[in-house]
Amino acid sequence: MPRSLTDSWTLGGVAIANRLVLAPLAGIGNWFVRLQAKRYGAGLAVSEMVSSFAVHYRNERTCRELLRIHPDEHPVSVQLFGHDPAVMASAAERVAAAGADLIDINMGCPVPKVCKTGAGAALLEEPARAVALAQAAARGSGLPVTVKLRSGLRPGDRRGVEVARRLAFEAGVAGVCLHPRHASQRHSGSPDYDLVGSLASELPVPVLVSGGLQSAESVRLAFSQTGAEGVLLARGSLGNPWLFSELLGRSDGPPEREAILAELDWVIARACEHLGPQRAARYLRKFYPWYVERLGGGKALQAAIQQCSSVDDARALLVGEVAAFV
Repeated sequence: MPRSLTDSWTLGGVAIANRLVLAPLAGIGNWFVRLQAKRYGAGLAVSEMVSSFAVHYRNERTCRELLRIHPDEHPVSVQLFGHDPAVMASAAERVAAAGADLIDINMGCPVPKVCKTGAGAALLEEPARAVALAQAAARGSGLPVTVKLRSGLRPGDRRGVEVARRLAFEAGVAGVCLHPRHASQRHSGSPDYDLVGSLASELPVPVLVSGGLQSAESVRLAFSQTGAEGVLLARGSLGNPWLFSELLGRSDGPPEREAILAELDWVIARACEHLGPQRAARYLRKFYPWYVERLGGGKALQAAIQQCSSVDDARALLVGEVAAFV
């Protein structure tokens, strides 16, 4: 029987309803973004990356905001980053206590401020440390541990594939997600999905694919081409939770304008619940463009909503003036 994105499966013993996963979105993937993905059908959601050092040292804002888990978003994975195994074990214990079902370790972030600490993609140069970090997270939390990593650091570099092998055979991770672009590419260039396919046929643990999945067509193609157990939707899902329902056959065609406005209103309400109205007004400025673009709004509406000083002003603009801009 051919595999389907709607098939259920297990990851480290955790039951997952389908093969669609919300990827860890840095600075974005908080509880309500994950909950939104689950509302539209995602089988699993992963948090934005969280500093293991901030959790270990009990940073108040990190623990209050980034470790917040909504009861309706399970199963949920919390992604940690760091370079110290002892600190990782401590942070993982705290994450388990917060209610996570799995832990993911970031070994693919290409951002210099992360890599210069020895975390993220820098771990591809230290496979022994990578293995130790995964083992520490499992030991500290008692939860299944997965890892997300890049294929390498530079063009032609395949160290990520070798690190993935060591994580599976030595560290005993529950699964591996490969973003088959090297770190210096960031999000540009074509992903090498053949790398994912070869890894999926070799490793004794589930291999998932990420990168370049902007549309339903690209997701279906990558899933079929790679033989991966699942796909992680990242940038393609920003302001587009309907992508999950489309891939699961629960919707056909783009949402109507009323549905887009209603969804954005839900996001605004959740952001206020999460951060309070004043902080939410600033935070939502990175969310508005995704929905305004889907509404068909041009530069005038984009500029106008960015100038709103409160969520009430943004709501009034969307409800009362959107027709003038679109």
